Amino acid sequence: MKSLTALALAFALLAFHGIAAADMKGHESMPGMKGHESMPGMQGHGEMMKMGDKIFGGKVGPWQGEARLIDMKASMEKAKASGMKMEGQMKSHHFEIFLTDLKTKKAVTEGKGTVTVTGPDKKTTKTDIAAMAGHFGVDVDLPKPGKYTFKVAIESGKEKGGATFSHTLK
Repeated sequence: MKSLTALALAFALLAFHGIAAADMKGHESMPGMKGHESMPGMQGHGEMMKMGDKIFGGKVGPWQGEARLIDMKASMEKAKASGMKMEGQMKSHHFEIFLTDLKTKKAVTEGKGTVTVTGPDKKTTKTDIAAMAGHFGVDVDLPKPGKYTFKVAIESGKEKGGATFSHTLK
């Protein structure tokens, strides 16, 4: 039941994410909205708005990648404040990685992969990562502050790529 609730929450968050992106379309011409991508949480001019903190940018095999980490507790508080009802226990963060084909400049939106997270306590967790709404993503549990290492492996079509990077959670 808890996993069903977490899945429903993930879909609700994705819907909220999509609504926010659609809502921003065309707002560039409104007074005071020029350059909105420089405002906190408003990155994504001309593409789906990206949420969370950028924790990596660079090569992921044959692709250009950008990894982001969303604090689910903070997102839940915002959702509750907007009137959404959220229940159940969930993981602490949503990890997402956006991939771009360097030749075509198009987003890589199909495939599969894994992310292995090693925490400050050296405990390692490997999780399947799924293609969703323009990125690959999965909920992960980062229970305490410290340095976390992420090892990502993605396969899309006949191509494979990977990257390893660290992020310190405060």
